[in-house]
Amino acid sequence: MGVQVCVIFAPSHAAYKHLTWLLHLGALGVFGVSLLDASIILLPVPGSTDLLILLLVANQGNPWLLAGAAISGSMLGAYLTWGAGKKGGETMLQRHVPKRYLKSITRWMKRNGVLTVSIAAVLPPPIPLLPFLLSAGALGLSLRSFLVSFFIARGARYALEAWLSAVYGRQVIRAWAQYLSGWSDVIIWSLLGLVVAAAIFGFWKYRRDKRRFASSKRAHAA
Repeated sequence: MGVQVCVIFAPSHAAYKHLTWLLHLGALGVFGVSLLDASIILLPVPGSTDLLILLLVANQGNPWLLAGAAISGSMLGAYLTWGAGKKGGETMLQRHVPKRYLKSITRWMKRNGVLTVSIAAVLPPPIPLLPFLLSAGALGLSLRSFLVSFFIARGARYALEAWLSAVYGRQVIRAWAQYLSGWSDVIIWSLLGLVVAAAIFGFWKYRRDKRRFASSKRAHAA
């Protein structure tokens, strides 16, 4: 599989050596990216999980294994984000959700949290997922209702994507090879660099905000 992917994306021997280790991550890579996609660490390129599923399935990856990895990673990331929202409350929402979205999302979540989470989980980029997951925890949607609705929505989305990738993915990859093959190295490595940088920055920001929240809580208690 790795050889076929590298031939399609980057015919040069140098590109092959650079990308083989990355492509061999397969389902593990999909799991990691989907986890980040549903966490408070914002990925720099919306739809990174969808793109990775397309790439791997189109190159003879097992579509159901990859869909399962995406669903599992997304569920874990969503659970952690829900937990952060529950622990941080509305203070967490004000910190991480843009003001232009906060009022509407709060209203929707209070009226029908299950439906709101389901719609947010199934909609494609660039619809932001983080505000909905945080608000579900902060505004009291039960963990069971949250996980069930999120699982059904994400399961349907990634299963459909895996099937479409199995049927039409190779045509998309051929088009890529025809029009963008000269830039494949630059595009893929730039994407990888952005994902790593976003993960580091997101983790640092989360730790910083957590310390600030703890300090603020102690100050109020005193």
